[in-house]
Amino acid sequence: MKYGTRTGNAAKTRTQCAIVGVYEDGQLSPSARVLDKASKGYLRKVLKRGDISGKANQTLALHDVPNVAATRVLLVGLGKEESMDAAKYAGIARTVIGKLKAISSRTNLCCLLEVDVPDKGIEWKTQRIVESFEGGLYSFTEMKGKPPENSDSIESVDLFLGDKADIEAVTSSISVGNALTAGINSAKTLGNLPGNICTPTYLADQAKQLAKDYASITTKVIEEKEIEKLGMGAFMSVTRGSDQPGKLIVITHKGGKPKDAPHVLVGKGITFDTGGISLKPGAGMHEMIWDMCGAASVFGTMLAIAEQGLAMNVVGVIAAAENMPSGDASRPGDIVKTMSGQTVEILNTDAEGRLVLCDALTYIDQFNPKTVIDVATLTGACIVALGSHASAMYANDDGVAADLTKAGDNSLDRVWRMPLWEDYQSQINSAFADMANIGGREAGSITAACFLARFAKKYRWAHLDVAGSAFKGSGPAKGSTGRPVSLLFEYLNNLAD
Repeated sequence: MKYGTRTGNAAKTRTQCAIVGVYEDGQLSPSARVLDKASKGYLRKVLKRGDISGKANQTLALHDVPNVAATRVLLVGLGKEESMDAAKYAGIARTVIGKLKAISSRTNLCCLLEVDVPDKGIEWKTQRIVESFEGGLYSFTEMKGKPPENSDSIESVDLFLGDKADIEAVTSSISVGNALTAGINSAKTLGNLPGNICTPTYLADQAKQLAKDYASITTKVIEEKEIEKLGMGAFMSVTRGSDQPGKLIVITHKGGKPKDAPHVLVGKGITFDTGGISLKPGAGMHEMIWDMCGAASVFGTMLAIAEQGLAMNVVGVIAAAENMPSGDASRPGDIVKTMSGQTVEILNTDAEGRLVLCDALTYIDQFNPKTVIDVATLTGACIVALGSHASAMYANDDGVAADLTKAGDNSLDRVWRMPLWEDYQSQINSAFADMANIGGREAGSITAACFLARFAKKYRWAHLDVAGSAFKGSGPAKGSTGRPVSLLFEYLNNLAD
């Protein structure tokens, strides 16, 4: 969809739908007042009738409002003016795009930038509108037998500005928002593809295509023979049970000075997770197509920063493998040697994500990274602890944790810091090896993070457990959410600034 800017008189702007806000106390937003004046009080008459009270997310479509050039006027409830906040604003934007789809309005004038959101500027509001609108328009139809007809009739949205001085800032923010949503949508689509399509080889091919599409990107794919030569015994213990060869995919964005150390993102890319020999229950196993959402978010973030042209060096590493039971699969009780030289007793083959990640975390030592963020749908325990609203965050550095928390709050892709105390490390001690890959029933998400922490001691590192936030397994909103691309994009942009 195309986004642009408009200034002037909102009442005289020719469009199929003008979107203006009304507050719960009956007050009108600035553009709504302009339309009301042009229509000689028509909007206030509607409010007095009680057709819309102004509560947040209420909508009312008016047709042929007198002396208003727009074919329709969409009134949107903003709630109480003093209670407006960032989350409510984004929710209102999502409501608006749903309504625009329902009324099939091709061209639209959105007057929501004039709504005051405490501590948020016009750039933030622009990005949230673009992100919310594009999120509302996204649909996954790639696997339909008969491609559906294009039902999205929305062609354009112009953002109305009261001050021409804001045009440059809003135009720039539209471009940033488009880059972000391109990354989010790519992460959603990769996450939603079934395991028979989205294999480790498929992910590698997509990464190669990324390098063809963007001059700032280079891609290196490390195959199993080299993975084995590098001493990645933990990684190989996962992929050995599958006919699909595992891949370590390295995507490099060169946006900074050649000698600048990069920030590194590492994604868990288990393209399908049966649990291996420790087989999962069958009822929910179909959800394991989303066990590569960490990798998908790294891919989406790399696409977004390349599209944006971020002036920073960033490396994205995807540890891609399929976890299958077979005659050659790892067994509970096996002991493997990691690239770091540490040994791991595999007590449960369904705790495989940390096995591919630990070798990837050792591999990236060579980049001398400024910071490292790994992203993984790692534990069901994380869902029990935090549900789907926040991603769990663990960090060995308070500064990295603070930066991620700030980025999450601003992007509304929030994290909650969890303890990474030494007290928990004893749960993964092993009598036969340096460590076990699980630590018992208690604090499952924490002990998984403690495991990874043993491989991330050389740099400033954080781990994001996105098992609850990266996808929705059922209902009308079923599918990948694209999280935490917004968080990572905001985090990197803040560091670049």
